Amino acid sequence: MPKASILLIEDDAALAELLQEELEAESYRVRHAGSAEQARVELAREVPDLVISDVRLPGADGLSLLPLVKGLAPAPAMLIITAFGTVSQAVAALKAGADDFLTKPFDMDHCLLTVARLLEHRGLKQQLERVLKGERFHDILGQSLPMRRLFQQIRQVAGAEGPVLVLGESGTGKELVARALHRESGRAGGPFLAVNCAGIPGELLESEFFGHASGAFTGASKARTGLLREADGGTLLLDEIGEMPLELQAKLLRVLQEGTLRPVGSDREIRVDVRIIAATHRDLEQKVAEGSFREDLFYRLETFSLRVPPLRERGEDIERLAQLFLQQGRERSGKAVRGFGPDCLELFHRYPFPGNVRELQNAVERALVFCEEEWIQPGHLPARMLKAGAEPPVPAVTDWQDRVREQLPPLSELQRDYMRYVLQQTKGNKQRAAEILGVTRRTLYRWLEQEGV
Repeated sequence: MPKASILLIEDDAALAELLQEELEAESYRVRHAGSAEQARVELAREVPDLVISDVRLPGADGLSLLPLVKGLAPAPAMLIITAFGTVSQAVAALKAGADDFLTKPFDMDHCLLTVARLLEHRGLKQQLERVLKGERFHDILGQSLPMRRLFQQIRQVAGAEGPVLVLGESGTGKELVARALHRESGRAGGPFLAVNCAGIPGELLESEFFGHASGAFTGASKARTGLLREADGGTLLLDEIGEMPLELQAKLLRVLQEGTLRPVGSDREIRVDVRIIAATHRDLEQKVAEGSFREDLFYRLETFSLRVPPLRERGEDIERLAQLFLQQGRERSGKAVRGFGPDCLELFHRYPFPGNVRELQNAVERALVFCEEEWIQPGHLPARMLKAGAEPPVPAVTDWQDRVREQLPPLSELQRDYMRYVLQQTKGNKQRAAEILGVTRRTLYRWLEQEGV
């Protein structure tokens, strides 16, 4: 059974014959083309898994084939070989989309290892793409029940014209939700602007949002449009809305109610058509009670409110997200890390992720930097994750605990009975049962095997 198909583009007949023999000895199915023109014919006939091409070819060079190769679906990996290798040539090939570069004469064992690595990397990428297909909602990845509910709510709310309040902890992806709302709405063809209310100095906020007339204040030599008018016909995301000053909240409320605004230093009302999406990780009701957020604005924004679930409520999505971030990191760094070890995945499911998806992404990026092995292990992750994700220590058993235990069924028996009950209630759905039990599916399978269930 052949491992993969390879198109070898090489005009040196002796080298082509040697390479073809070595590759076929590794069970690869190899086709040969002696020129760029012949290669185009072969590529049209069948899309290979890997293209190995010399740079210097009759009539054209191998680099000219890169756009064609990378435009195929699914795109093959591409290995460039040349007898005239230079740093500039290697950089040009990699920038153009080549996956690797070898200089002749090369060691055949090294060449075969490179071929195997490129094919494995392509296979992992395709596998990930298949896993992710159908699990994305615009730029949001999620198949867990809380995320599927959120996606349904986004579809329902997107068609309305009122403002939307997006609630969620830091790092959950509130801006991605806002962008999905925009893309699902009738305003998708208009602009989408995002601004962090906590990131603009208070004295500039009004001008930033509403614009100003020329000469409105010192330094205002030119008129400014303002974010609300720039987003006209589209959507404006006000991130960290809870940090907006009270006086600006009143003016924003007027925009929501009347659809008009007045730039700083102007006596003219201007009509705007913009949908406001506000996002915050703060408790706005508490801020209303404290007097730091207008009650009327809160109720206006809360007409449609969406809650983005924290990562700890999305156990089913954690491994998929980690694999996605690993794939993205591999593409940037070129490191050939294959994946996560089982202990690492187990730790991901135990750790509460207070920083949510953003923390997971940062942890994977860090692990990829420090990993010099095939698989990422717990030791490559931040120390806080190892500490927080560690199993709690087993307390010492006292005499009174011994006496109590004599009167109760063994814990293993209670666990087995509860596990059977949960499986019965979920009609044998092990993924759902694992979520209810608060363990990974791997752990549940291990329990079932141990208990003979």
